[in-house]
Amino acid sequence: MPFVSIRFSRSILSQIAALGFVCVSGMASAQNNFCEQNWPEWTQFKKTFITEDGRVIDHSGTIKPTVSEGQAYALFFALIANDKAAFQRILTWTENNLAGGDLTTRLPAWQWGQKTDGSWGIIDPNPASDADLWIAYTLNAAGELWKDKRYNALASLLAQRILNEETADIPGLGLTLLPAPKGFALPDNQWKLNPSYTPLQLLRWFHYSEKDERWKRLLSSSVSIMTKASPKGYAPDWTIYHPERGFQIDTQGSEKGNGGYNAIRVYLWAGMLADKDPDKSLLLKTWQPMATLTESKAYPPEFVDIQSGEVKSPGSTGFSAALLPFLQASKAQKALQQQILRIQAQPVKTDQYYDQVLTLFATGWMDKRYRFGTNGKIEMHWMQNCGKPF
Repeated sequence: MPFVSIRFSRSILSQIAALGFVCVSGMASAQNNFCEQNWPEWTQFKKTFITEDGRVIDHSGTIKPTVSEGQAYALFFALIANDKAAFQRILTWTENNLAGGDLTTRLPAWQWGQKTDGSWGIIDPNPASDADLWIAYTLNAAGELWKDKRYNALASLLAQRILNEETADIPGLGLTLLPAPKGFALPDNQWKLNPSYTPLQLLRWFHYSEKDERWKRLLSSSVSIMTKASPKGYAPDWTIYHPERGFQIDTQGSEKGNGGYNAIRVYLWAGMLADKDPDKSLLLKTWQPMATLTESKAYPPEFVDIQSGEVKSPGSTGFSAALLPFLQASKAQKALQQQILRIQAQPVKTDQYYDQVLTLFATGWMDKRYRFGTNGKIEMHWMQNCGKPF
């Protein structure tokens, strides 16, 4: 499949090339970096957040936590960088510490860190389905790109376990991805769901590669969750679904119906969809108010009331980075340039774990280091012939 290209204006390219930490070189020198399989941002991320044995640490927490999501994202970044050694270290640590030494028989626990008694180990054994999706997807891609059948086999086993253990057939929605195996089927025939947990490109690839019709059903319910839980054009962090009442505000959760640190990812995932993805235009239209709001404020919200559009506080420049693909895909040129200028004026902090995750995803995509095909397959720049334009 040909690499999917994206068109930048010269003015946008020149601004992106001047972003400092976000894009450290112009496009010509970036071509050479790609040929050398060099990604400075990934090198900095490894130095700051990943131990020698492959554990990703969020330094902002007192327990120095590691979450399966962080391990999953780091695996994906290592693949983008063609960093096989780091990839294997991260995978080995994940398997040994979050899955009891065997990812073929269990999903990884969500959180690991320092316990109240001072010992280190699993703090929350409940898996997180978004991390599991990213781990399985990245393993599958690594197996394809690096010609390693072990990764493909492990990916298929994890994919089957996700379907069997982290889904529910919900009336009115159909087969739906739950955030975890336990704790999200609520009393009174309700379910607590998270729109950011289902990047459509990942589900499309599982449907294409695994040949299991349940992935198609997950695609359908995921689109419903993302669009119907955002009635005013702002995605919530969490939503409550009832078969008769539909999607409700999660008033009991700590976010109180706001869209914030989870929701920022729905715009990121949507912006990175293939141009010909059958649901991309619907998602961009659904969340167009977020592009408009970002333009009016000149920054994205940290938290936004999903009903009124009231901004509770400004988002970080990591949030600005996360919106770049979405604003580009939405053709919101003014808002896009505003966020580029904002990152220039206040570079993303190198010691902020989540901001750096958002930045690596977004700017790696903006730099054309990777793309997702219409069927969800990932295409890497380092797999192309170096020096040839897209």
